[in-house]
Amino acid sequence: MSFQDITKDILERAPNLRGRLVANQPLAPFTWFRVGGEAQVLFTPADEADLAYFLKMLPREIAVTTIGLGSNLIVRDGGIEGVVIKLGGKGFGEVTALDGHRLRAGTAVPDMHLARVAAGAGIDGLAFYRGIPGSIGGALRMNAGAHGGETTDVLVEARGVDRNGDIHVYSHADMGFSYRHCDVPEDVIFTSAVFQGRPGKPEDITAEMDRITAAREASQPIREKTGGSTFANPKPQSAWKVIDAAGCRGLRMGDAQVSDMHCNFLINRGSATAADIEGLGEEVRRRVKANSGIELRWEIRRVGNPAPTPEQIT
Repeated sequence: MSFQDITKDILERAPNLRGRLVANQPLAPFTWFRVGGEAQVLFTPADEADLAYFLKMLPREIAVTTIGLGSNLIVRDGGIEGVVIKLGGKGFGEVTALDGHRLRAGTAVPDMHLARVAAGAGIDGLAFYRGIPGSIGGALRMNAGAHGGETTDVLVEARGVDRNGDIHVYSHADMGFSYRHCDVPEDVIFTSAVFQGRPGKPEDITAEMDRITAAREASQPIREKTGGSTFANPKPQSAWKVIDAAGCRGLRMGDAQVSDMHCNFLINRGSATAADIEGLGEEVRRRVKANSGIELRWEIRRVGNPAPTPEQIT
């Protein structure tokens, strides 16, 4: 399914854009599940100023969706109407060491790269990012954490651009962090963040990162087409435990499967559709609710339209 090409209209309204616009860009290659339809328009801004200009000029009626590394994302088979914004390049992909054992990182930086740079600079306290398969933008939006650390523990401030094209700086208090959540409005696209670490020895930090890597490889299907943890933990319990107790380990729908290794991970065995994966997740939620009364909350973002039915195709 292809959408109407609106790139010409956008360029007429924003002639000074420096980023790249692509019409009807397939999005499956940008997601770890390798599923999903097209973006009506994919925009890759050159930097924060270019992003702000684009949003200021873009008509309000055109929807905006932001994607990062695509690690905890399902793009539905019918694709995404409007503009999909994907940050990358030098404008959003650099990490800089600051005084006082701090780092500034663009939000397209992979979490694990931030951890590596911190280790090389002798900055301790950020090694837990080695175990998070996403980017800094996603870590800010969902207060990502692993192996005893969370984003709220280390964030100083973040910058972002709202739907009107206005740039904001958010203090730690402004972020309103809670478990896998922040209170910053959904229309804000984070562009960079400053993190606070503490003095450490590079060899000790690297050893901790190696331990985290080994633990992930031993317990998670990280070499599969997966989206990471599917559901938030229904504290005080673990999501995988209530999924396992409901008999869902290894459950399949089409070519989507609940991982045998870690049953809070869904995997694409090769030819699953987005509908297979999302449908399997909903079936897991149904069985867990029936077995324990627990309502699992999706941790993976699901965006876009379902594939049209044969009756809808003309």
